[in-house]
Amino acid sequence: MPEHRARTDAPAETRPRVGVSLCLLGERVRHDGGHKLHAVVAAGLGCDVEWLPVCPEVEIGLGTPREPIRLERGRGRQLRLVGIETRTDLTRRMRRYAARRVRALPVDTLDGYVFKRGSPSCGLQDVPVVDSARLPEGSGRGRGLFAKAVVQAAPDLPVIDEAGLDDPHRRRQFVERVLVRARLRALTG
Repeated sequence: MPEHRARTDAPAETRPRVGVSLCLLGERVRHDGGHKLHAVVAAGLGCDVEWLPVCPEVEIGLGTPREPIRLERGRGRQLRLVGIETRTDLTRRMRRYAARRVRALPVDTLDGYVFKRGSPSCGLQDVPVVDSARLPEGSGRGRGLFAKAVVQAAPDLPVIDEAGLDDPHRRRQFVERVLVRARLRALTG
């Protein structure tokens, strides 16, 4: 994955380290071959940020472009990550990847994370979950499998999605928490 940095005037040890969904940095990794460049992310949150970009779907070997995927809940009420057209079950692959990737980041050295809203892998909340027994679209809401692994591994980590960044109050709170965490990390080594 390419390394992305916002302004570089802060010393490396105090620069916030923020995980980010790679598509929000303008990389063409979406299922349709596109990106979701977000202005606040592109501006580095308004501070000097070291981005740690991740695209779980590309990193588990799905190409770009690729078949769209979604979260489904089956008869056993188990949440699954499934290809919409081929019905390929990607759940086990994504969960194994997420466990490895969370350790590799490692999340305890991150100061925050910006996720892609609505993504079945990176969505923080309100990700559509289809009931595969009945198949009505949007029959429930959940959290993307990778985002869930990150939040479980680091429950105190400041997290937000790009919709939250569009709200000035929520963005300010997120940035303040990220900066405090970066200062504490620098002080404690």
